[in-house]
Amino acid sequence: MRGIPCRWLCALLILCLASLAGGVAIAKKYELTRNNVKEPQDIDATQVSLYGIKLGDSEVDAVEELVNEKISGIKVEQEGTFILLWDQNKPVGAMAGVRVMDGKVDLIFINNRFAYKTRGIFRRVLTSSSTKEIRDLLGKEDYGDENVMGAMLKYEQQGFLVNFLGRDVNVEFELP
Repeated sequence: MRGIPCRWLCALLILCLASLAGGVAIAKKYELTRNNVKEPQDIDATQVSLYGIKLGDSEVDAVEELVNEKISGIKVEQEGTFILLWDQNKPVGAMAGVRVMDGKVDLIFINNRFAYKTRGIFRRVLTSSSTKEIRDLLGKEDYGDENVMGAMLKYEQQGFLVNFLGRDVNVEFELP
């Protein structure tokens, strides 16, 4: 080749392939209240956020975004290591929240009282009436436990857990 030396062409080709491979590995971001993720394989706990707060964010950011910012229709309380979000119209229990340990958000949770705020596949999970329905939506769990009281379905590869207790459904996101 006359214009471009072969080694530069090879380096450019390797750089392009590496950037393409990196783009495929990046998970799709999922804001629980905005994005309409429909496929279970698109869910990655590291990319899930609750009103802009993701796992690993600092306590300062969590307090700033969830406690200090006003969220329409939601009452926010900080209790111990938890920042809890309550429905102002039906304050019977926290509907979502985060746990802060060692200065970082290490858990995000939502439950069936949060279903009306959630978009995508988790709206259907939170309104499910059976573990079969949840498995039909999310696929077979990595491991779990089912008994007369309910079920725990752990999707470890994607970093979340579904607790099904009859009419109560909880989803917990943790770093995998």
